[in-house]
Amino acid sequence: MATPNAREQIVAAGMRGVLKKGYNACGIQEITASAGLPKGSFYNYFESKEALGAALVRHYGEIGPRRVGLADKSIAPMERLRRHFEAASDLYIEMKYERGCLLGSFSAELASQCPQIRARLAALFSDWTRDIESAITEAQLTAAISTKAQADRLAIFLLDAYEGAILRARAEKSRRAFDVFMSVVFTQILV
Repeated sequence: MATPNAREQIVAAGMRGVLKKGYNACGIQEITASAGLPKGSFYNYFESKEALGAALVRHYGEIGPRRVGLADKSIAPMERLRRHFEAASDLYIEMKYERGCLLGSFSAELASQCPQIRARLAALFSDWTRDIESAITEAQLTAAISTKAQADRLAIFLLDAYEGAILRARAEKSRRAFDVFMSVVFTQILV
């Protein structure tokens, strides 16, 4: 019999497992055991592991770092952008670089093998880019950022560069990549 929060337990256990070990190294049995549920209960909520992966991407989009501060219109747009990237970086530093961004990890591991997950990743990257673009556009309207570059192209560049900084910080177990990202972005690119 399904319990009301069993789905959430599976999602939480799945998130912990894939962030620690990766999607392919984390099995359904391991996920359900971590959730304290029998393996068969998984199929009450998800038709496949790929469906769980897509749900994890959706969940990450709801709780992940892209939500941190970008929509707070009471803060100047440049400050929102700075705080957004600082807060996300602080999260990875606190975790001692043991995990990266779920979007980056899943993109590297799954984009070519799981169409359902790839579609979710693309949609979430698009949403995150739009959030960044919105702040850049606001900053351009107040002349805090030059209008020489298109806001959408700057947003794509920033997100791609930031995802690369996460990978490098994780590989080096150092905040250096985050510090370089912040320095270059806020003294040379968003000017």
